[in-house]
Parts: sequence; structure tokens; C-alpha cells
Amino acid sequence: MNQKLIECVPNFSEGNDMHVINQITDEIESVDGVKLIDVDPGKATNRTVVTMVGTPDEVCEAAFRAVKKASELIDMRKHKGAHPRFGATDVCPLIPVSNITMEETVVYAHKLAERIGSELNIPVYCYESAAKESKRKNLANCRSGEYEGLKEKLSNPDWKPDFGPSKFNENVSRTGATAVGARNFLIAYNVNLNTTSTRRANAVAFDLRERGRAKTDPKTNKPVLDTKGEPVFEPGMLKSVKAIGWFIEEFGIAQISMNLTDISVTPLHVAFDTACERAQARGLRVSGSELVGVVPLNAMLEAGKYFLRKQQRSVGVSDKELLKIAIKSMGLDELYPFDPDKKIIEYILAKEELSGKKQLIDMSLTAFVEETASESPAPGGGSIAAYMGALGASLGGMVANLSSHKRGWDDRWEEFSNWAERAKTFQVQLLKMVDKDTNAFNKIMDAFGLPKNSDEEKQHRTKAIQEATKYATEVPFQTMKLCFESMQVMKAMAEKGNPNSVSDAGVGAIAARAGVSGAFLNVKINATGLNDKEFATYIINEAALLLKKACELEAEILDLVEKKI
Repeated sequence: MNQKLIECVPNFSEGNDMHVINQITDEIESVDGVKLIDVDPGKATNRTVVTMVGTPDEVCEAAFRAVKKASELIDMRKHKGAHPRFGATDVCPLIPVSNITMEETVVYAHKLAERIGSELNIPVYCYESAAKESKRKNLANCRSGEYEGLKEKLSNPDWKPDFGPSKFNENVSRTGATAVGARNFLIAYNVNLNTTSTRRANAVAFDLRERGRAKTDPKTNKPVLDTKGEPVFEPGMLKSVKAIGWFIEEFGIAQISMNLTDISVTPLHVAFDTACERAQARGLRVSGSELVGVVPLNAMLEAGKYFLRKQQRSVGVSDKELLKIAIKSMGLDELYPFDPDKKIIEYILAKEELSGKKQLIDMSLTAFVEETASESPAPGGGSIAAYMGALGASLGGMVANLSSHKRGWDDRWEEFSNWAERAKTFQVQLLKMVDKDTNAFNKIMDAFGLPKNSDEEKQHRTKAIQEATKYATEVPFQTMKLCFESMQVMKAMAEKGNPNSVSDAGVGAIAARAGVSGAFLNVKINATGLNDKEFATYIINEAALLLKKACELEAEILDLVEKKI
């Protein structure tokens, strides 16, 4: 799952009229590649917070449509609410979720802001990481004066919008302004305590949160003030963390309620472990924790690895096992069951994308064999080659994991854990190649099915066939490289892994080499259909060299195995 994903959390200045809210969210749901995760209307604030996730271009399109619809339906001249606001779409932050940097996200935020300003004629201020000047980084500064002070703000050259009109005209008087930003992913996270005391929970919260607690004079027990008469704070232990203690009547316990505003600074597992440490120091015990909303997959996988490392166990295990360790270690299932398919962003999206689609790798072994043997030409040799490679890498990983956990080898657990992690990377990538190869074949069939009634259609069809054939040649070549590279794990395990499992390393090498050989046949047969003979010759020669190296490495590994058996 390597696609780029971003989250967008627009806040709309309407929290009571569901007819208006539904029309706005309908716009979001009209865009393919975007999943509407949450809609949270607030009556007192007269504000609705919407959460969507998807691929960047699609999320920006959905956000634009939602902002446009909000500008048509919400009249800021009539708006009243408890929450600070200055526009129909008050804020619209973009948040990187996976496989995308903050710098890339800022580019998308600026594109979205420019489009809102130019096409909808709405003043736009860019904030947080997307801010074009330092004073606009803080949202509160951008929104100061709120809607009621917007006319005066726009007349001030220092507060000219980054995009859109700088005059309070008829359109702006209705729509107000919008703040478009790029910020880090925020996780709402509660830690459960074995107490009913809010005061005790607050004491731990103040230990943790970045702001800390107000400093007091030990002699007078009064707050220490700075030169401006403001309280002086002693910083807490965790950067990018906000926290407070409260009592949850539903569960009859006190909690530390935290917002982790930058999980690259303070990850989930660090927040949990530090809370445990501070709770124990104050005579309390953490009994579990609770994730509010959704979480990126990587945050959970890193937590699983963290707790396995504390146990001096290999981290090169399946994602399912890493999630199980993370959930149990942090007690995320104490209050109610934790369902990864409903709490992890990538799984939510994958379930949506795969609805109605049949994935080969989701089949049982029997079903996969039967599908291969059927009259259907796919899955074919390329998919089988990739699967053989995945099995080979899995065997290498198994030997590494067994070696990491071998009695008497405790001082070497990390060495073998690293090898197991490498093996898992190859296993995951090769499993993806199983469906990728079949999809490549289907692209060729689709291209051959294109109409050819006119010269223009024939030209388009020929081009599509060639592009699909080139892709179908590159995919098995990629499988060859992955299978060959994975053999380094099997070699290492044959040399220094658990001697009781050396035969498994040998079988892994055989399976990986078979994957290289099988994928090579697919490279050759697909390359023969290419009009670009220069590329066809190049890739066949490269593939032949790779096969030669794989056969030599297989022989080297099997020699090591034979000497140890």
C-alpha cells in the first residue's frame, strides 16, 4: 500500500441544519479516491468538523467542491456560534498520512488555496506549515477579529490575503474568509487510570504536556509571574503534546486526555509509556488506553515494534502480529474492542477500494490453486513466479525469527531481527507483484479490446497495446530483482542462522531462484511483442544477467546448506 494519502479536516460554519451539512458532504462523497470518515456537527458552536482521507489530488478536489457548496449555502452575515470563525468554510487543513512529506503537502495546500481564491473569490490565508510569513503560522492570528472584524482586516495591507480578493465586497460579506493550512497528523488519545480522581489525573497530565504546569513559589505557594504579570510555566516531559485530566462517568474512571499534535516528535507508544511512568510515580496505575478517531497504520506498526524491542523480540513479523502487540501493550481494547479495519486509515480506505474486487492474495491456498488451474489465463506464470518469491522470502524470515528467539542467542536477537525485517519487506513487495502481474496482463487484454474502426482508433489502440506490453514486461523484471535481492537473506541464514532450520533457508533460496527463472520467461515472451526493439533487447539482456547471478547465488547457498546438514 504505497500510494500517497492525505487527510483533510475542513470546518464549516453550520452545525444545526443537517440539510445544509448533507449537501456539503455529498460533494465530498462525489469524488472517487476519497473516503468520508467522520462528520461531527456541534449545535452550540454552530460548526461541523468533517474528516476525509484519500489521494492528494482527489482530496483537494473534494475539498474545493465542499468549500464551493458551503459558500453557496452558508451566509456569514447571519451566522452566530460559540466557536471562533471568520468564514463559511472557516479552516481547511491538509495533513500528510502516508508516503508523502510535509513539503509536498504544503504544495497541495497552496494549490487549493489559490483555486479557492481565484475561482470562488474568497479571501484565503495560509497557516501552519503552509504559512507564507511567520505571523500567519498561528491560526489564531489569521482569524483574529473573526468575521465581524474581517472588513477592517482586509483593509490593512499587513493582512492582505495570500489568495483571493482583499476587498470586503458583496460576495465576501456572505462567504467570509477561509484559512487553508498544512499541519501534522493529530491523534486524540486517552490513557485510562485506576482512579476516579480528576485532580490526580491532572497531576499526571501536567507532568506530560509540553506546556507543563504553572510554577509556584515554594515559600508562599503562590504562582510565579513574569514581568508582564503572566504565570510562568515549568515545561512538561513531552513535546507536541497537550493534556488534561478528566473523569469519564460512563466508564467510572479518570483519564489523561491527550492531543498528540506531531507524532513524529512524540509517537503514540512514547506517550503511553511516559504516562505509565508518571502514573506509577504518583501511586497510580495505567489500566489501558483509548484512541479517539482514526490513526495512520505506521503509528501502530511502530508501536508494535517498540514493545517487541523492549522484549528483545524480532520485529520482522507480520503487520497483523505487530498490531496485536501494539493493541495489547497499550490496552487499546480495555474499554471496547479495537477493530483495525475501522480505526486505521489505510485499512478503511483499502476496504472501500477493494469492495467488490477480487484480490488473488486474499484467496485461500486452495482457492488460489484452483483459480490458477481454471480456464482463465490469469493468474499465470508471472503471478506464480512472484508468489514463489514471496514464499522464499517468508522462509528466510522464518529462519531469522527462529534464530532471534533461539535459547542461548539472546545477545544476537537484534542482528536476526534486522534480517527478519528485511525478509518481510521482500515478502510484502512480492505479494503485491502477484496481483500486479495479473493486472498487467489484463491491461494488455483491455488494449486489444479497444475499437479499431477508424485510422484514429487504430492508432490509439496500437499505442495502448504497446504501452501495456511494455508495462507487462517491466513488472516481471521487477519481480526478478526482488526475488534475487531476497536471496541475500537466505544466504545469511544459511551461514549464521539457526542450524536446525538451515534446510528451510535452502528451500527459500530454491523458491526465490525459481521466482527469478519464472519471471524471466515472462519478460522474454512479453518483450517479443514490443515494437521498441532497442528496449526489448536491453531488458532481456539485463534479465538474463540477473538470472545467471541468481543461479550462481542459489548454488552458493545450497553448498552452505549441504555442509551443515
